[in-house]
Amino acid sequence: MELKVIDILRRLNKGVALCVGAGLLICAAFVLTDIIMRRFGTSLGGTEEIAGYAMALATSWGMAYTLLEMGHVRIDILRSRANTFKRALFDVFAMIVMSGVIVTIAIKAWPVLERSIKNGSTANTPLETPLVWVHTPWFAGWVWFALMSCIVTLCALSLLFKRRYGETESFIGAFAEQETLQ
Repeated sequence: MELKVIDILRRLNKGVALCVGAGLLICAAFVLTDIIMRRFGTSLGGTEEIAGYAMALATSWGMAYTLLEMGHVRIDILRSRANTFKRALFDVFAMIVMSGVIVTIAIKAWPVLERSIKNGSTANTPLETPLVWVHTPWFAGWVWFALMSCIVTLCALSLLFKRRYGETESFIGAFAEQETLQ
């Protein structure tokens, strides 16, 4: 069951990654259009601001995809020298710590959104972008990552308790080792 859950999460996150990627392509096209227009003495304006928002959104939403693709940086010198059981323990410990950090980030991101909602905050730029438009999807991305991290951790813990240590390797192991195993 745990591996089915991970497979479903991977598919969901691939869809999210495609949407985020499309958003980044649209943003790049917008910036490129603005650069070309500047050569003719005009500008769309606000491209730096919009690009910054796009990067913040891509980061918050992209983290969950990166988690399930084992793309987060790991220092695994001890892990690489351990047997399957100890590797699984290191991996689960790493996931518990990551989940704690990400849940904390998501909790700390809420006051940012809440303040934007209460104050009707706008960006201090010529565009005067209502910040709730940016903070809502940004916050949702961090919540999504926290949710994904916790679910992955629970799946890994379940496999650990069932003594299926090797199966955790496929979704919380170290990517560099995955390449050498294949």
